Amino acid sequence: MAPAAQSPYLRGVPKKPSPGLPTREQVLDFIATSATPAGKREIARAFALSAQQKIALKALLKDMADEGLIDSAPGRAFHKMGGLPKVTVLRVADVDEGGNVWAVPENWQSDAPVPRIRVRERRRGALGVGERLLARTEETGHGWTAHPMKVLAPAAEQLIGVLRREGDRLWLQGVEKKERREYAVSDAGDAEAGDLVLAEKAGRPPRITARVVQRLGDPFAPRSFSLIAIHRLGIPDVFAQEALDEAARVARQPLGEGREDLTHLPIVAIDPADARDHDDAVWAAPDDDPANAGGWQAIVAIADVSYYVRPKSALDREARARGNSVYFPDRVVPMLPEILSADVCSLKAGEDRAALACHLRIGKDGALKSWRFSRALVRLAANIAYEEAQAAIDARAARTVRPDTGRGTAGAAGGGGGAPQALPSGESRPTIVPTVERPLHHPAAPGGPPPRAGEDLAPFAWNPTLVDTALAPLWDCWRALAAARDRREPLELDLPERRVVLDEKGRIMSVAPRERLDAHRLIEDYMIAANVAAAKALEAKKAPVMYRVHEAPAREKLVALKDYLATFEVAFALGQVIRPATFNHIIARVGDAEFRPEIMEQILRSQTQAYYAPLNQGHFGLALGSYAHFTSPIRRYADLMVHRALVSAYALGPGGLAGDEDFERAGETISQLERRAMEAERETIDRYVAAYLAERVGELVEARITGVTNFGFFATVEGVGGDGLMPVRDLGGEYFRYDEASRRLVGEHSGETYAQGQRLELRLAEANPVSGALRFELPEGRYGGAGGGGRARERESERRPPRVLKRRGRPGNIRHQGKR
Repeated sequence: MAPAAQSPYLRGVPKKPSPGLPTREQVLDFIATSATPAGKREIARAFALSAQQKIALKALLKDMADEGLIDSAPGRAFHKMGGLPKVTVLRVADVDEGGNVWAVPENWQSDAPVPRIRVRERRRGALGVGERLLARTEETGHGWTAHPMKVLAPAAEQLIGVLRREGDRLWLQGVEKKERREYAVSDAGDAEAGDLVLAEKAGRPPRITARVVQRLGDPFAPRSFSLIAIHRLGIPDVFAQEALDEAARVARQPLGEGREDLTHLPIVAIDPADARDHDDAVWAAPDDDPANAGGWQAIVAIADVSYYVRPKSALDREARARGNSVYFPDRVVPMLPEILSADVCSLKAGEDRAALACHLRIGKDGALKSWRFSRALVRLAANIAYEEAQAAIDARAARTVRPDTGRGTAGAAGGGGGAPQALPSGESRPTIVPTVERPLHHPAAPGGPPPRAGEDLAPFAWNPTLVDTALAPLWDCWRALAAARDRREPLELDLPERRVVLDEKGRIMSVAPRERLDAHRLIEDYMIAANVAAAKALEAKKAPVMYRVHEAPAREKLVALKDYLATFEVAFALGQVIRPATFNHIIARVGDAEFRPEIMEQILRSQTQAYYAPLNQGHFGLALGSYAHFTSPIRRYADLMVHRALVSAYALGPGGLAGDEDFERAGETISQLERRAMEAERETIDRYVAAYLAERVGELVEARITGVTNFGFFATVEGVGGDGLMPVRDLGGEYFRYDEASRRLVGEHSGETYAQGQRLELRLAEANPVSGALRFELPEGRYGGAGGGGRARERESERRPPRVLKRRGRPGNIRHQGKR
């Protein structure tokens, strides 16, 4: 009789394994030589472990993982730390001139360098860059080799969701707010109910099912919320090994000869307290040129990324594919490898750095008189948090005491007590979340509010000389820039960002509006001045420019805004020339009315979206004729292109344009990637807000209606954010008429009204952290609104035939009224 075939699980295991629990060496041997993925079940089976020994094996494997000996793959199979799972998802990163295909793991969590894997194609030329495949991997003498098993759907065609069990079946529940359909799971692999997974559609209509491709882990674990957005939107978060190698190589190169030495100047960087990278630093001083009496000299020093990232290099390909860095509350997906973005290119105090410096001459009225650009060597005097810079200026102002009150003249320094100002329409600044809160001064009483500027400030820890020589001149010069900005009258919208604060373990501590200080506006005005100078400097040389374009609002949007303002009895004439100041005057007329936030939100919705293009259309929101992004090349590819154009146009050395760039196509691409990043950041914040509010489900919350439709209204929780639906079917027993012009629901008999901007108390019925969705009910519960209250509605429902669920069209208690 022929011998029985050996189980694949036993290949590579000693013929006579020692009885009992295997040693660490035996486990590593088994994982390395097993022909199939080796999970806890396979190891236990191979060594014939008893139930009690399986418990000990689980502890052993955990210890080995903690010791850095092994790591687990998404399907719970183990592999050696720094290695690859036996079967994994790869993304094709490059096809070289010889036709060889190279791939990288799609999901790489190890601290080890990302491996570059040679793919053995069955049919030459079948795979292209960016394609995804499921492959069996093996380590050979020359590195890693992958044998394709199947080509997977593109990321955009994938499903991402959470598995839930119903009876003996698994269902895939999507992570998008608008996703209502669930898919039966035909193949879950090693994933279980509650797991966050990537899947692809299988079968044919009408029996479409989901096949799990990759297990991503626990959807509620720290860092999972951003992981959902990364996978759902296909954001590349793994660098090719070639790019990492190149980054390590260029990081060691000298800073270059012929740079203008600015190390003697007290240049400072003012950033968020937890900034991951530092693109920009600033300096200002009174101008001693008689031709600019009362004016200022200023330098905006920007990281010289173009010196390190050359056109058509591996780093350039990776940066172009990303378009920009993406900032989440729990991580950043950088445009450039960390050795550049967070170290060599980042401007840090006390360290020599390569910079592209914009030298500005500013008149006493704040107008830009002249500018020049140079490659420079800088050594920052300090990296300062916005809050610290503001506190330092306020403390300095407080030293001037008024004899009649004994209080400081903080107002002279432009302290931080003014109304917060949002960025102009079409612009965005990444929402970066501080993980450690540093108090700037002592409260007047335990738990009390912080003192105003100049009142009982704690001693500032800095050298006062640095405050006087670096910060004070910056603020003085900024007053001139701010005056010029006020004369220009750009669009000013007071719409504060939400700020998610996490602890060191990634758990949510709080969600609140982000405080807005004069220090923020100061840096923005210096950056705007440098951006204008960059655009005009390139125009002067007739060089290509990647403009930041923000066009005026379209007429149809203005008509809709006029109709909306009319519901608040606010006049808006369409015949006038529309300027940013037009909208500012509307906001000023509204004053402190309760509906002021809704007016500003509607004005924002009426604006066009900013984009990148080589054709100048001006920047409406900033009221500028020429504008380009120059100040953030570490995190924006558009800025890197502007740097290269300046280097070429002014012969500043290596790292200029290649000469064959298609600025129009590049502008379209990076504009799309910017919108993708904004969507990812926004939906991740929504998930954190939902997770934060999940503990308050069932409670009454103060809410504000943000939108009204024919199927209900959307509301946000005051002071926290998030967006949730209050379905019209739950408003009560009577019919509600939807008035499209005034954006309100009106009860047909009671006249009860729900309008955009209305503040009311609602009960939080659901908060789904995975999708970021909220759902509200009336305080009385479902059906507890107009028409007799919850009990009356329930008694009435007993006499009515049951509601047909999932019926298409408008809910039964809505009658639509179009625009009049």
